Amino acid sequence: MNAGIVGSTGYGGIELYRLLANHPYTEKCIMYTSSQQGGAYSEVYPHVSDLMDDPLRDVEEAEGIDTMFIAAPPGVSAELTPLLSKKGIRVIDLSGDLRLKKSGEYEKWYGRTAAPEEMTEAAVYGLSEINREKIRNADILSNPGCYPTASLLGLAPLLKHQQADTGSIIIDAKSGVSGAGRKAGLGTHYSELNENLKVYKPGEHQHTPEIEQQLSEWAAGPVTISFTPHLVPMTRGILTTMYVQLNEPVSTESLLDSYRTFYENDPFVRIRKPGNYPQTKEVTGSNFCDIGLKVDERTGRAVIAAVIDNLMKGAAGQAVQNYNLMNGWDERTGLKFVPMYP
Repeated sequence: MNAGIVGSTGYGGIELYRLLANHPYTEKCIMYTSSQQGGAYSEVYPHVSDLMDDPLRDVEEAEGIDTMFIAAPPGVSAELTPLLSKKGIRVIDLSGDLRLKKSGEYEKWYGRTAAPEEMTEAAVYGLSEINREKIRNADILSNPGCYPTASLLGLAPLLKHQQADTGSIIIDAKSGVSGAGRKAGLGTHYSELNENLKVYKPGEHQHTPEIEQQLSEWAAGPVTISFTPHLVPMTRGILTTMYVQLNEPVSTESLLDSYRTFYENDPFVRIRKPGNYPQTKEVTGSNFCDIGLKVDERTGRAVIAAVIDNLMKGAAGQAVQNYNLMNGWDERTGLKFVPMYP
């Protein structure tokens, strides 16, 4: 296969290249950019100088590509996907343009014109563990956002087993700064971020409707959540802590057993033992999602903690997992990394 990466100069782009350069079924990886055409990729990222010296290209010239990964900001995929699809190129979109099925919701939360409806309808939502069979037949795939991946994997067993009071869901999420992208800004300036912890976009984050859309599908009715993200002074990682009122009393051990059964065929979801809760450092550089939980019998709530590497399971890693599924390969292909520690 020949793969292309649009938005190759961003953090998602370089992470995709790291994975695809070592992928056994990917012959070529061609890099595209809207701003630095003609320059060598190694001029942007010198650490790949012995691996990739090809020039960055304009995506309008894309030919001979089997699958195009779009790791660009919102708005780019909405324009590119119809053009690439007409050329017979399969698309894996990491931008968010194709995640929301209702154009009005996209325009409300993203503040821009939605992608053509036929594109969003055709796009398969790429939460690998839950949508595996649909992903196998997809030509256009919408890769989930980083916060939604951790949140949805942490909540799926409860929602699918109707164990949760769907009006009670609170998601407290914390992310490393790489989730904000490579572009410089005051909010990610070292002296502003270092030794600091801050909340941002409470009740306004664009991943809120994506999480609600999927939870509502599982619950067969509308679900509204309280979602609050925070920025922490680390490079990679997401920790989501979810608080859910349970419909009926259940023990921690019983709920953990239910989670293990639910994910028993999913190689990248790991369920912790009672009293053991995951940390972001324990999944760094990997495609794992680690989940731990506790039932607070005093309040009748389940507290679920899920951690991922936002650039891996939250972006490039899950995109390659879906790439594998779309091509009929073992979904672990090119992703069998032991997490980096410390």
